[in-house]
Amino acid sequence: MDELKKLIREVPDYPKPGIRFYDLTTLLKDKQGFHSLIDQLCGHYDGRTIDIVAGIEARGFIFAPALAYRLNAGFVPVRKPNKLPAKTASISYSLEYGKDSLEIHEDAIKPGQRVIICDDLLATGGTAVATAKLIEKLGGVVEGAAFAVELTFLNGRRKLSSLDVFSLIQYDN
Repeated sequence: MDELKKLIREVPDYPKPGIRFYDLTTLLKDKQGFHSLIDQLCGHYDGRTIDIVAGIEARGFIFAPALAYRLNAGFVPVRKPNKLPAKTASISYSLEYGKDSLEIHEDAIKPGQRVIICDDLLATGGTAVATAKLIEKLGGVVEGAAFAVELTFLNGRRKLSSLDVFSLIQYDN
């Protein structure tokens, strides 16, 4: 993981003072790094049957389709409101300073399908929890949640304690 971590650019004071932003675009442009990241994410699910990988807007759209392809699964986008063209199921959830909402097509997941949630980064866990609730609302079975990066000091994993949470790269502060 240290080799992958070296490929991530750390940007201080972005998007505001006191925040350290972990920019994954520098890892993505490195062909060996990107391949390694996807291979290692997929390796965690070897031998398991996964029907759908649900990618969370927007950066989850980078990793989830590659993961779905390698796992012989389908890809389903989980989006911000009013971005999907057909009938949707939605959920609102609380953020540190306000509310947000997510949507998924009502026919995206069939009852009993095994689903992995995928996003670039696990921070506080609120978005992943909301996504899990949406999937379960449609009858899907959430098999786990996969993240390229986890900010362990924000304790997002705790909110997902009922799931198999897998992250490749962890930052402790």
